[in-house]
Amino acid sequence: MRRLARMSFNQATANNWPLPDVIAGCAQAGVPAVGLWRAPVTEYGLAKAAKLVGDSGLSVTSLCRGGFFSHDDWLTDNRRAIDEAAILGAPTLVLVCGGLGPRTLDDARAHVARAIELLLPHAADAGVRLAIEPMHPMYCSDRSVVSTLDFALVLADPYPADAVGVVIDTYHLWWDDRVWAGIAAAGAAGRIACFQVADWITPLPEGVLLGRGLPGTGCVDFRRFLAAVDAAGYTGPVEVEVFNSGLWARPGPEILRDTIAAYVDHVNQ
Repeated sequence: MRRLARMSFNQATANNWPLPDVIAGCAQAGVPAVGLWRAPVTEYGLAKAAKLVGDSGLSVTSLCRGGFFSHDDWLTDNRRAIDEAAILGAPTLVLVCGGLGPRTLDDARAHVARAIELLLPHAADAGVRLAIEPMHPMYCSDRSVVSTLDFALVLADPYPADAVGVVIDTYHLWWDDRVWAGIAAAGAAGRIACFQVADWITPLPEGVLLGRGLPGTGCVDFRRFLAAVDAAGYTGPVEVEVFNSGLWARPGPEILRDTIAAYVDHVNQ
């Protein structure tokens, strides 16, 4: 289906659906790509997962996630994540950079910059691009001290664009009045490594981590985002990544069906 040519179904959108069923469902529905998560891939078996995806004809658009540089074992874990991405054929490792941990905000942000510098040689050797994901400021204390696209671009700037890029995630960036200029700047520098879509629901449900919605259920202007990344020269996949406990409680085939409909109706019409 031509309108699905850029669509990628992020595995987290159907969090409880087994990996083989996700792959088979996407292949049958004409969705050409998937975004994968480390925990379910490890549970299934890394080598088996790589073969499963390869045999299906689907491509892997990203692996989530690296980062969490506030954790004690961050260096070992991120090197492992890079290796996993390479085995899976994922060109991009998404970095959720971690919260404060034991550091002040300024020190935590400086630590993220140092961490990326230390990881870069391993990622370059593996052929995996590091993608810094700016997250909504409400996640600053515990999940990511990188809260704006502007700062993500500052962190990426010292390195080649094909080595370090940024993630444009509508859920995290829709509120920022500088996002359109940031997308243009990211595109001009060749820094857009991943484009993810999810809606912002009002009011937010309890437990905001699981409060995202399928496109069309909230207030995000998806067509403006798609037009902006297109104008910035990004021609890559559009990954639908939705964390929602109510959605997760439904059968996987229904989730995929409704995700496709939401993508066609509200993102790539």
